Amino acid sequence: MNWIEETLSGTPEIALFVCLALGFAVGKVRIWKISLGGVAGTLVVAIVIGMFADIELNDQVKTIAFALFIFTLGYISGPTFFASLNRRSLRYATFTGIEVVSVLAITAAAVLIMDLDVGTAAGLLAGGATESAAVGTATDAIGRLDLSDAEIATLQANVGTAYSISYICGLITIVLLSSQFFPLMMRVNLRDEAAKLWKKLGGAADDATAAPAAPAIVGREYKVTAASGRTVGELQADLGEATVEEVFREGKALNIEPGLVLAEGDRVLVVARREAIVGSAERIGEEVALDESMAMNLDLADVVVTRKGYQATTLAEIRRQFADERQGIYLQRITRGDHELPVQPETMIQRGDTVRISGAARDMKRAIPSIGFRVDPKVTFDMVFIAVGVVLGFLIGMLVWTVGTIPLTLGTGGGCLLAGLLFGWIRSKRPTFGQYDSGAADVIKTLGLATFICAVGLSSGPQAVELVEQFGVGLPIAGVAMTAIPAFISLFVAWKIMKLPAPLVLGSVTGQQCSTPGVTAVQAAAGNATPLMAYTIVYAFSNVVLPLLGPIVVAMAHAIG
Repeated sequence: MNWIEETLSGTPEIALFVCLALGFAVGKVRIWKISLGGVAGTLVVAIVIGMFADIELNDQVKTIAFALFIFTLGYISGPTFFASLNRRSLRYATFTGIEVVSVLAITAAAVLIMDLDVGTAAGLLAGGATESAAVGTATDAIGRLDLSDAEIATLQANVGTAYSISYICGLITIVLLSSQFFPLMMRVNLRDEAAKLWKKLGGAADDATAAPAAPAIVGREYKVTAASGRTVGELQADLGEATVEEVFREGKALNIEPGLVLAEGDRVLVVARREAIVGSAERIGEEVALDESMAMNLDLADVVVTRKGYQATTLAEIRRQFADERQGIYLQRITRGDHELPVQPETMIQRGDTVRISGAARDMKRAIPSIGFRVDPKVTFDMVFIAVGVVLGFLIGMLVWTVGTIPLTLGTGGGCLLAGLLFGWIRSKRPTFGQYDSGAADVIKTLGLATFICAVGLSSGPQAVELVEQFGVGLPIAGVAMTAIPAFISLFVAWKIMKLPAPLVLGSVTGQQCSTPGVTAVQAAAGNATPLMAYTIVYAFSNVVLPLLGPIVVAMAHAIG
């Protein structure tokens, strides 16, 4: 065992990846509907390993890892955050406000009642709010206090230990409350309520969970009889959502124009969603086997919604306003930030959302400019733009305001978060540069946060037992209160005052804590994606505001402790 301890202590880079491997393995273990996730699992493993070996990661590693994570978090959230600053979405900011006021008040009460030190108070808030980013901003703020190096190291270690205890309690609490207890308190069948809302959004009663047995978009070839003498434009109007893509006459392709008159015996290729193509034979003629010469490939593209002057509106309204431009274009997916939204008529499309569309090359060429900017799949990471943004974040974080004897600063975390928001917003306005592929962003964000959390956990190990013995069950109880109290308040506001549908109520409650496990459990109970309609909006607000509580809670606890 000594050689293992010596190896880990002598080569902390090995210890880092051992913690990551074991932590993400532990994070996958599911008990009932709950799993810790990779980051929390890494923290637990790092604390345990830190108890048995003296391991310390370089401070620069911690700083760089957290800077990359928090910048990416802001970059991805920026377009959604600014797009949500409209009258229709701003009411959901109420839930972020409830979360902020509640967790600060509970933390202040815990400091006074339990005599918590600054580090423990900050970790308690970050864990109870299930906001890992606040660990980094709080740790950075503690490092700027006018204390000795030993005191700062102890307080920073206490952040990680308190966070791990509070996070586990908070995670279990939010999953159980949102997916199990709150539906009972509202006296609703969540699956039935979600089905009603899905239908109200424009979806069929059974298409929310049904798996497609055949391709959604199909092509059919018809031999013209009934449509003989009609123009392509007239036939197109009669077909509705279906599109005439090819016309062959005596084996030769004709140029598709609205005024082209169809003749008997022409062969016509029609493309549409499966449900829209039903009945086309009655309007055109007999369906025949598809000739390979008429087969066509549909182009597929991810397009960021950046149309100049665009205001958030529903998908149904967009379809009405752009009936001509969207002819032959088929919407496959809507993504906001890291989350996929239901493709239904009443789904709200915001500036900065990414839509995946398909269609013939000529139709795509016509439609894409009216939507926004086509994402280049070959470019995944604009290093110049991202690196400049991180540099700006560091510079913003160096600014310090002194109030009394307390230095107030955004630090590396707050500075990089604001820089990320700014650069993400610029990207949404000028998408020709600054591309940051969602897959690449997810890797950078996860690895950056996990590395930082690992460093915090390793340094927390030696003090973990002492901290637990000092406060006993007080920390778990406070952690549960930190999660439950704002959740109950938001439940009342959303259900009784705002009169939101049950799925949106629960999406808002989980969104205010940025709890992906929570909304996943709610989705499973609801049977469809309707909770995400509210979750993505509240998540965008909380994802920006909660990390900024780190320096605030440090200043507050330092002042009243």
